[in-house]
Amino acid sequence: MVRAKPTILVIDDQPGIRRLLTEVLQDEGYNVVTAANGYEGVQLARDIKPAVILMDMKMPGMDGIEALREIKRQGQGEKVIMMTAYGELDMVNEAREAGMRDYITKPFDIMQLCEKIGQIVNSPDSRQLMIG
Repeated sequence: MVRAKPTILVIDDQPGIRRLLTEVLQDEGYNVVTAANGYEGVQLARDIKPAVILMDMKMPGMDGIEALREIKRQGQGEKVIMMTAYGELDMVNEAREAGMRDYITKPFDIMQLCEKIGQIVNSPDSRQLMIG
């Protein structure tokens, strides 16, 4: 039996970040779906139920914290890795309280990010979610 590739949802308002993460994560063997804003990301999270969600904290309209709260209401908060600029500790603490799994600062170390994603994908709970 061939196991389906895990899907990663990337939510970021910067096209360059979405493109970079898509290329890197596809090379790592993941399916990648992208959203340009929080509203679109919340809808996609609900529809595709990704293994991991990478989301920028600061986006116009619905920011990452607000989107995280909606995603948590859907029961998927434990899958979220927030991406934030260095020094936004107050937002990181707010995201922790809202239920994020982890965070990484921009500019990020791509290998560190892939390691964090792998930890979530390979956790027993995530494997069950991917099969469903």
